[in-house]
Order: sequence, then structure tokens, then C-alpha cells
Amino acid sequence: MIATSTLEISAKAYRQNIRYIRSEIGPKPTISAVVKGNAYGHGIAQMVEIIEKAGIRHFCTFSSDEAWEVLEHSKRGSEIMILGMLHLEEIPELIRKGISFYVFDFERLQRAIDVSKEIGIHAKVHIEIETGFHRTGFDWNQREKLAEILLENQDQITIEGLCTHYAGAESVSNFVRVKNQIARYHEFKDFFNSKRIAFKIYHTACSAATLIFPETIMDMVRIGIAGYGFWPTKETFFAKLNSLPKGNKNPLRRLITWKSTIMSLKAVKTGEFVGYGNSYMALENIRLAIVPVGYGHGYSRMLSNQGMVLISGQHCQVVGTVTMNAIAVNVSKIKDLKIGDEVILIGKQGGKEITVASFSESTQQVNYEMLTRLPKDIPRIIIP
Repeated sequence: MIATSTLEISAKAYRQNIRYIRSEIGPKPTISAVVKGNAYGHGIAQMVEIIEKAGIRHFCTFSSDEAWEVLEHSKRGSEIMILGMLHLEEIPELIRKGISFYVFDFERLQRAIDVSKEIGIHAKVHIEIETGFHRTGFDWNQREKLAEILLENQDQITIEGLCTHYAGAESVSNFVRVKNQIARYHEFKDFFNSKRIAFKIYHTACSAATLIFPETIMDMVRIGIAGYGFWPTKETFFAKLNSLPKGNKNPLRRLITWKSTIMSLKAVKTGEFVGYGNSYMALENIRLAIVPVGYGHGYSRMLSNQGMVLISGQHCQVVGTVTMNAIAVNVSKIKDLKIGDEVILIGKQGGKEITVASFSESTQQVNYEMLTRLPKDIPRIIIP
């Protein structure tokens, strides 16, 4: 079966990104590779292989289904940690497989303790605390009860980590809020120390916090978007600009290249409309290339009449409405085209590039949203 488009995933680029992250955090902290959202659209199966070959042995997933997929594809006995959703009935099997998970309410904590007693295997739990994100985590006023339970059951469970998540470390507008979160985290840490409750690791930093708030680099950093070659925001990049390696304007390398081919070529005369409705009328005789990728493949309808692709090393504009399965591209300036010629939707060709950032800005999406909307059925191909 030949697909209408493919995603090429560069293992070399990932290795470069990890080298840069390591240069920022030093040799000691563990790097946990975040592969939630189908590895930010890159494909969990492909990224587990790439990540493990890059020497990383720790993975973060949001949910249990992602954790099981990582476990299925892991070849190096890597650790797996669930940040969010799991079903309580899964806890016995998660414990048996050695998969750790966040605990952020008493129901999940008690279930982990009960199952550990029943099966005689310690659950590996990370205690998530509420520092100001206000999504999940034990509140400050729950600390005494939490400490009491942990002390009573420290022989039943393994208290892996003390963790939290920052509310927008990638944005300068959140600077004070994040600083307050850091302070609250240390208040929790000091409280648990006073109760003689020790955690194996302390971890709070996502990609943005790792790059902008060095005080959040503790025993482990949870690297998501930066590992895939993207700065969390422009602000993050500008904050690091003066400290970047000399002669290297951007040490992060994008992994992903999205490719398709020309399906059909069509001549359109002056005054004729292209595609559905009347959003585009040819003001002169033009030639179109039809590309078999549409909003059903993750190419947003918001790119109608403004998206760009690369064909024969030249930027070509999408004209007319993006349909479910195809786009029309103005190729009037290119000679000698034929069906089957390569089309770059995201990536480089002939010295020019269409970045995910430019693609995302055109659709008013952030990098994260655009990447994770790439359908799973688009083949992912690892490029060494």
C-alpha cells in the first residue's frame, strides 16, 4: 500500500537536540523523553526506537494507553512514567510491569497502596503537588494527611518522586506565577523533609522551564517539544539567544519532514473559479498541481488560499479551499512538472524551507497543536 503522504523522522536531528539539552543541564540529571500525543505527532513506535538509540532510558506519557505502547516498543528496558490518566483497574498490571505513575488524589494513592499489599509488589508513585497550575496535584492544606499516609505505608509503596507542573514557563507573562510555583514547591519539599519523607528524585522541569529557569533542573527534566526540535515559544528562543553556541543560531533541529506528490495537473483560464465555492478566481491563465493531502490528513482548512508548499525548490501557494483529501497549488511559474513529483508540506527542498512554525502561524495553531493533529495513519519513516 502506498500512502498519499509520508512523515520522515530524523534520528540524527534528535541526537543533536539531546546533545544541546545535555549541555544545558549538565551530566547528572536524567532526561525523560515525553512522548504524549503520539510523541507530538512523530509516532510513539518510531520515537521509542530513536530515543533509546540516543541513550535515553526514561519515558513520560500522559495516559496508560500510551504507556502500554511505549512498553510494547521498548527494547532497552526503559522506565515509563504516566503523568496523567489511568484507570484504577489497571493499577495491578501497571505495578507488575514496573510502570510508575503520578498520584494526585487520595483515591488513586489508596488504590496503589491496597494493590501493592495484595500482590506483594511495590507501586512506584510520583507525588504530584499543586503549586499554582490548578489542574491536578495535592493541595497545600492536604499535606498533613498526605504525609501521614505516606509514612504509614512507606513499606508498601516506593515513593519515586516529588513533582509539579508549571503554568506556562514558556511565556514571560507567567514569570511571576512560575516563580511563585517554584517557591511553593520548595515549601512542600521542606515540609516533607521535616517529616523525614524522602523521595528518590525531585522533578519539575518541562522543556521551557529547563531552558529558562535553571533552578528547576533537579534530578530529572521532562523534555517534550525541545526534543523534537522546537522552541516552546519564540519568547523561549529569544531568552536563550545570547547564550546560544557561537556560530549556531539555532541548536535545535526539527525531526519531521512531511512529503507528498503531485496527483494531477490542471490548466485554469482567467476568470474561472478553483474548487468549492468562489473563494479563489484565477486573474490570469494558471496551472494547478493537485496534491492528495487535505484537512482529513491534518492540513488545516485555515490554509485555504494562503498555505505554501515546496515543489521543484520553489514556494507555491495553495489556491481555493482546502478539501478533505486534496489541495490545489499554483505551479504556473514551474516548467516540466509531472505527476509523481515531490511536494514538501513541511521541510526543506532546494535550499528553501517550510517550517512548522510558519505552517502553524498560518493556521493560528501552536506547534504542539499542529503536530499532534497529524493522523496516526500517515506512515512515519525513520531517517538515520
